[in-house]
Amino acid sequence: QVQLVESGGGLVQSGGSLRLTCAASGIMSSLYTMGWYRQAPGKQRDLVAQITSSGTTNYSDSVKGRFTISRDIAKNTVYLQMNSLKPEDTAVYYCNVHRSWRNYWGQGTQVTVSS
Repeated sequence: QVQLVESGGGLVQSGGSLRLTCAASGIMSSLYTMGWYRQAPGKQRDLVAQITSSGTTNYSDSVKGRFTISRDIAKNTVYLQMNSLKPEDTAVYYCNVHRSWRNYWGQGTQVTVSS
């Protein structure tokens, strides 16, 4: 059974930092693309950042230069370091891992940035 457990969300002031963690179990995460999506109230879920099994990273334009995605293969874990946070970054952040037709989601963690 695949499980993705997210942690690290919370309330932070504008300009602050947070680090999200997603620990995967039940899969060999090194074979998967791992990433983070976010969904604000009334909006669709959008890709924030992802890292492929070969280590290639991809970011949405809105977070480039502020967020950094990384992974620890030995720990089956993916991280999202978020710096210079803005109120518009407020959303529920979801961890995602996928490979071919296999696609798994975490339960989400709330990030709130106050102005």
